[in-house]
Amino acid sequence: EFRRVLFRSSLGSTPGKNNVRGGPAEQLPDPTRVETGGGMSRRSMNRSVIVTCAVTGSGDTTGRSPEVPVTPAEIAASALGAADAGAAIVHCHVRDLETGKGTRTVSLYEEVVERIRAENTDVIVNLTAGMGGDLNVGPDDDPMSWQEGTDLVGGLERLAHVEAIRPDICSMDCGSLNFGNDNEVYVSTPAMLRIMAERVRELGVRPELEIFDTGNLWFAETLIAEGLVDAPYWLQLCLSIPYGTPMDVGILQAMVHRLPAEAEFTSFGLGAMQMPMVAQSVMLGGHARVGLEDNLYLERGVLATNAQLVEKAVTIIELMGAAVQSPAEARQTLGLS
Repeated sequence: EFRRVLFRSSLGSTPGKNNVRGGPAEQLPDPTRVETGGGMSRRSMNRSVIVTCAVTGSGDTTGRSPEVPVTPAEIAASALGAADAGAAIVHCHVRDLETGKGTRTVSLYEEVVERIRAENTDVIVNLTAGMGGDLNVGPDDDPMSWQEGTDLVGGLERLAHVEAIRPDICSMDCGSLNFGNDNEVYVSTPAMLRIMAERVRELGVRPELEIFDTGNLWFAETLIAEGLVDAPYWLQLCLSIPYGTPMDVGILQAMVHRLPAEAEFTSFGLGAMQMPMVAQSVMLGGHARVGLEDNLYLERGVLATNAQLVEKAVTIIELMGAAVQSPAEARQTLGLS
């Protein structure tokens, strides 16, 4: 039987937050009111929203859109454009300069962050720590013959760039996952994650706990219960990635109800569901994530830039009567220095 981990509610007051376009957010009701009962949290609509832009990812998208940034200069420029459009957080991967595929090369991460910080010291930098978990299993008659694309290293090695740079946030994928329709598995074991969480905490970096299914959420709860993650907890509820959580609002709502009161969360969907999920996440009390990692189009047949996707998300949020947090406000919400 699954054992529920119960959390105490310990929310304090939340300072007023300003609309990125200058609207007076102090007229809005408390955006983070959370009611608890029976070990579950019930959240009202979030009226003060952090927008994250997932800038490039590591997927096979560079050949599908010229707007997907590849070089450190392109990634940094796209991140800065997203920040100017209203993103408080930029979530960055890096790509191999020759192949365009995702890589763990520390020097590329360093160049991206240096270029961002040279022009913007306010935006929150969130670097992936999810690379290094790819396992392509061999054919059915020889599954131990790992295939091209396998990049499987331990937890500490996945943090090499985090050690070197110490960004504001790094993402941690909270479990293993059958990825796609072939023989690819993403590997992130409980032992690896405990090692990573402990080291990230020592470095003073805020972990973003990426949740791809309900079992991942259960393990994130376990990390919190074991004291390996400090409040406020920052969780990313990832929908429609095969084969994790499907695009099902009922499942998403059940996951949100499991969150501790001290948690802030974002949920997102892929492709055409990116913008609907901006509204859905905010309605459930969460924040928003958009960007070319998850979706290439502004509308049907129209390729997007990261800045355009952020602008559209900001418009949706403001039309809902909510405000968008500045980087300074987001730092306060997430307990970042």
